[in-house]
Amino acid sequence: MSMPLIFNIQRYSIHDGEGIRTTVFFKGCPLSCRWCHNPESQRWQRELMLYKERCAGCGACVPACPQGAAFDRTRCAACGVCTDACVHSARELAGREYPLEELVRELEKDQMFYEQSGGGITLSGGECLAQDMDYIEELARRLHHKGYSVDFDTCGHVPYTHFQRTLPYADTFLYDIKLLDPALHKRYTGVDNGLILENLKKLSGDGGKINLRLPLIGGVNATDEYIRDVIAFLRDEKIRVCRVNLLKYHTAGSGKYEKLGRDAGADGFFPPEDAWLERMAEIFRRTGFTNIHIGG
Repeated sequence: MSMPLIFNIQRYSIHDGEGIRTTVFFKGCPLSCRWCHNPESQRWQRELMLYKERCAGCGACVPACPQGAAFDRTRCAACGVCTDACVHSARELAGREYPLEELVRELEKDQMFYEQSGGGITLSGGECLAQDMDYIEELARRLHHKGYSVDFDTCGHVPYTHFQRTLPYADTFLYDIKLLDPALHKRYTGVDNGLILENLKKLSGDGGKINLRLPLIGGVNATDEYIRDVIAFLRDEKIRVCRVNLLKYHTAGSGKYEKLGRDAGADGFFPPEDAWLERMAEIFRRTGFTNIHIGG
């Protein structure tokens, strides 16, 4: 069993499943969505994030770096030594390992919130189901046996056996559909959607509780036609979903790309209008999908 990298444990999360939840963000994803608001989640390795607005130019990081790469990303090994040397918190390492026991203890700190709100723990990413599955399955098993609700936030692009291993311990799968056209899906995410849609059918057939999440991006898929196509797909394939979440694209994570030394890939994308989202929610309701939410 190997330990995946985790880049964030977000407490008091109210958009990642029922109630108040603690969300664990695993690092590494088979998709590379151009609108991703957590770009530090995409790669499997640790990464250095530089906050230029905090940097005082003191130079303490320069002699500290073993690679002599304080300001040269091409030589950076993401060892984290410079983050310890920086007294202005201008450097941050995205990704650390948690032994299972340590992670479970960390998540149990929020037990009171889970119990009072009907919440629990959400495993997210990146892609939680693309990590070492011995680790993920054992984590889910331990949390489930302690009585905690465990949700899986997934893009679906993983072997279906990964779903089968977690089904006994899962409360809900928060399942993304980003595009239905395979060519467009590959253009915007790096992979086609064949495996994703097939896994969704299998998961529904196996009785998994599914909350369908539709990220809606102006300039990509925020159209009446796309919404009607999704509805037709769900009905034609007899896919059972407990809830549909219409997720409005936002630019909150756009500044992270510069901190990672990358170009933002979201040129030309924009949030859809609230009135349009309300109209799409009504279309879902009129076609028999009654549990529709705008937002997480």
